[in-house]
Amino acid sequence: MKTRIILILASLFLTVNIGFAQQDEECMLNLTMMSDFVKSKKYDEAYEPWMKVRNKCPKFSYAIYAYGEKILKHKIKNSTGQEKLDFITDMMLVWDTGMELYPSKYDLGEVLSDKGLLMYDNQKEMSLTNQQIYNAFDKAYTQDLKNFTSAKGLYVYFTKIVDLFKAEQAPIQDVFNKYDDVSEQLETINANYTAKLNKIIEKEEAGTALSKNEKKYKTFYQKSLEANDKISGSLDTYLGQLANCENLIPLYQKDFPTYKNDAVWLKRAVSRMYNKECTDDPLYVELVKAYDATAPSADTKYFVATILYKQGKNSEGDNYIKQAYELETDVFKKGRLAKKIANGYKKRGSYGAARKYYREALKLNPSDGTPHLQIASMYAKSANKCGDTNFNKRAVFWYAAQEALKAGRVDPNMKKAAQQAANSYNANAPTKSEIFEAGNAGTTITIGCWIGGSVKVPNL
Repeated sequence: MKTRIILILASLFLTVNIGFAQQDEECMLNLTMMSDFVKSKKYDEAYEPWMKVRNKCPKFSYAIYAYGEKILKHKIKNSTGQEKLDFITDMMLVWDTGMELYPSKYDLGEVLSDKGLLMYDNQKEMSLTNQQIYNAFDKAYTQDLKNFTSAKGLYVYFTKIVDLFKAEQAPIQDVFNKYDDVSEQLETINANYTAKLNKIIEKEEAGTALSKNEKKYKTFYQKSLEANDKISGSLDTYLGQLANCENLIPLYQKDFPTYKNDAVWLKRAVSRMYNKECTDDPLYVELVKAYDATAPSADTKYFVATILYKQGKNSEGDNYIKQAYELETDVFKKGRLAKKIANGYKKRGSYGAARKYYREALKLNPSDGTPHLQIASMYAKSANKCGDTNFNKRAVFWYAAQEALKAGRVDPNMKKAAQQAANSYNANAPTKSEIFEAGNAGTTITIGCWIGGSVKVPNL
């Protein structure tokens, strides 16, 4: 009897194992077919084997979900009506199931942002309100801000609160708050990308060859920074006239008694009034003083300096500017602050001080080419003052052109602007015939005044 039971159990075990083996073989076959079709971008052909392997053995491979996204994106793009809505619903399910089965492969913020974008791109077909789209992105912002890095997602998130305000479904303060939220997130993302890009740039400038991976990431970081800069500009455009002094001043006057000790609110209010040039109003001075008293920092010292400059107290302003720079410890923010300080000195005509801070900005953020262009423009504007003869004065334009070209070398996105600036400066430099007449081809000209450099005359 025992022997018979053992034989029956063995038979059952063998049958089950054979069944599992056959199922695994079938799943592997469909997975392989699906993969081959996807790699060839034959998404319609990939759909059937994908559905088979997905339904029969959903835990078989992460590829089911990674490739499933590509298949469904194609299906959504090339379908209409109810069929399209079904594919959209299925895409949401694929993300949810993928996250459940392979949590290490997904970031919540990224998935929620992707869901929001899918809803936004198909808002009309899905009959969704602006509030529903906004709520979808708000989930990403509140539940996993760190991984909410989609530039388009952040842009849509902000535009929807503006749309809600225009429809009288949200107060204007919510618009300004969300503008700050999104701007600060873009700045955080940019700081992260810039730090990583700078390491690659420094390695490259040291003469070390970049690996294939490093070249790929260098391109990715540069393109991402360029895209984020465009998005930042688009935020301001979409905000439009809502953030003008006529709206800001009464709003902040009303809320100031409530938030006069709230450092975050004060920082945002001061920054916006400064950026929108509402600094002539007495409220701006009150806000800056309250901000500096509540949370003294590099930011507060900078804004105090702007008030002092406005009052013509330049030496006091310079003292606060130095404090601001010394207090800032974050490398990315310090680099941005150095540029702001340099821009201020340049506007005042203090070119030597401006160059000092532009060079500080370059040390802190070597992948940013804009300081080179600013320095070049100051050289060009000083040509008449920094040469003893007409020829030597115009030779300063060669020096300016050399500086401008550096911008394109460190920042490929600026190559065109750098070349255009260099061409413009070279057009004002001595011509070949003038070099021939002067008989100084190949010699070095010393440039005086604040520039204090030298430039070699081109050989004929």
